[in-house]
Amino acid sequence: MLPITRLLSKNVSPSQILGYALANLVGLTIVLVSIQFYRDVTSGGDSADTFISRDYLIISKKVEGLGSLMGKTVDFSQADIADINAQPWVRRTGAFTAAAFNVYASVDFGGRKMGTALFLEAIPDSFYDVRPEGWNWTPGSPLPIIIAKDYLTLYNFGFAASAGLPQVSESMLQSIPLRLSVSGNGRQEWIDARIVGFSSRLNTIAVPSSFIENANARFAEEPVPAPRRLIIEVSQPGLPAIADYLAAHGYEAAGDKADSSRMVRFLSVITAVVAAVGAVISVLAFFILLLSIYLLLQKNRLKLHRLMELGYTPAAVARPYIRLVGAVNGAVLLASLAIVAGGRSLWAARLTDLGLAESSLLPTIIAGIAITLVVTALNVIAIRRRVNSAFRI
Repeated sequence: MLPITRLLSKNVSPSQILGYALANLVGLTIVLVSIQFYRDVTSGGDSADTFISRDYLIISKKVEGLGSLMGKTVDFSQADIADINAQPWVRRTGAFTAAAFNVYASVDFGGRKMGTALFLEAIPDSFYDVRPEGWNWTPGSPLPIIIAKDYLTLYNFGFAASAGLPQVSESMLQSIPLRLSVSGNGRQEWIDARIVGFSSRLNTIAVPSSFIENANARFAEEPVPAPRRLIIEVSQPGLPAIADYLAAHGYEAAGDKADSSRMVRFLSVITAVVAAVGAVISVLAFFILLLSIYLLLQKNRLKLHRLMELGYTPAAVARPYIRLVGAVNGAVLLASLAIVAGGRSLWAARLTDLGLAESSLLPTIIAGIAITLVVTALNVIAIRRRVNSAFRI
């Protein structure tokens, strides 16, 4: 240890340094835990089975009375879509393209032949929450279909139970071949089809856009109508402006998407409040250190004058304090990250039960390093100013 370091460290109060370290540790840990918890909770928001679906809304116009029979349109015009895209909370918008022809599906299931009329829709591929293998269609190839998971649930626990039919799993239903009768415009054609996936985001029977476009061109008797449903990717889920906009324009969101968005918004507010508390504690710890340094320099004022007379510069005198603060802040960072990694196990299992996968710790580590560097830089500036002012006395 250098002589100047030994000289200046004699009056350093371990209790004051420990108080600063503990306060800084508490503040930094609260901030980092808030960041990591929020990332873990929202990391799976786009997956199929999570309890939060935070980024997408499916909207339609409200139907009143007899709807179109009373001359009230439920279509979205290009002006409507342009206005929606102009909203600051909208990232992008996709339209549901409906089949403008007749569809009848038949299946030989358990020795029984069943058939029903169907409706088919398509959206841009980038909006699907599942992208199974074989999600493409060319004329002559089997038609891949994605159906809503709710439809399978309704069959298993509603229709199958009352009709004496066997319940089926997703994998079983995917192995059952389908035959679709597509007709309209004086034409009729049978095509093979198969179910390739199940969606939690979309409440529809979806097929590739290439099929809908091809079949509408061949079988539609009327011009293809404007879209009646839109899927919107939002940038700020739960924003009050979203609900206000939908209400003002007579739009409604499908299912509980609006409630899920409000949940994410509430979570983000709570996380921000908790992180703010941690930041306040860190700021108080910073002032604790400043007070400790000020008192320490007051005690060492005579020593500082002697060092100045011996030719020591303010930078040389400040260096031991800077090293001490740097070591303390580094230890605080490592301890805080260890607490975050260990404490994460307290909520990881519960989040897994809710269908949420753990997110990477790397962004939290980077945030911790960044905060520590900023705090250390402020500490260094404060120390140098205090030392310089002490030399001028």
